[in-house]
Amino acid sequence: MWFFALKCFYFMFPAYFANMAPVIVKNWFKKLAVPIDSGKRIKGKEIFGKNKTWRGFIFAILFAIVIAYLQFFLYGFDFFRNLSFINYSNWLLLGFLFGFGAIFGDLIESFIKRRLNLKPGKKFIPWDQLDFVIGALIFISLVVDITLKMLLYIVIISFIGHILVNHTAYYLKIRKEKW
Repeated sequence: MWFFALKCFYFMFPAYFANMAPVIVKNWFKKLAVPIDSGKRIKGKEIFGKNKTWRGFIFAILFAIVIAYLQFFLYGFDFFRNLSFINYSNWLLLGFLFGFGAIFGDLIESFIKRRLNLKPGKKFIPWDQLDFVIGALIFISLVVDITLKMLLYIVIISFIGHILVNHTAYYLKIRKEKW
């Protein structure tokens, strides 16, 4: 059971790093800090909001690709091969799908939050914890068979892990909100 949970965690690394990328790079490349929705509105409401930028979008995908490449490299070692559900030889596609899926899921959640008049950073449990996971799994499922057991483990691990990571980042003053 624990090794399967570890395999699920390892499998999702590209998505986890994609989700953290916008926070990590928040002070980099200021020229890319342009809102994806360009400030446009639908019925007077922001589409995604000013916090969803091209910088975060681009770096989410890049981080996921880099992590998938590292998994490809590590796949050459027995321990990591045994830890892997998949062969990472197509690391570029895997990284892109994980990264794009994660950021796409995050954008969909932001779109819904804006429709519900929820401010950025406002609690929206469980979607705050799972938006990027759902997006990543939808896109990666185009090339990887996701079993129900994997799905359940990934959702539970991601939900708990997201809360732990964000609370830690909040108390370390890396994030402005706990969610």
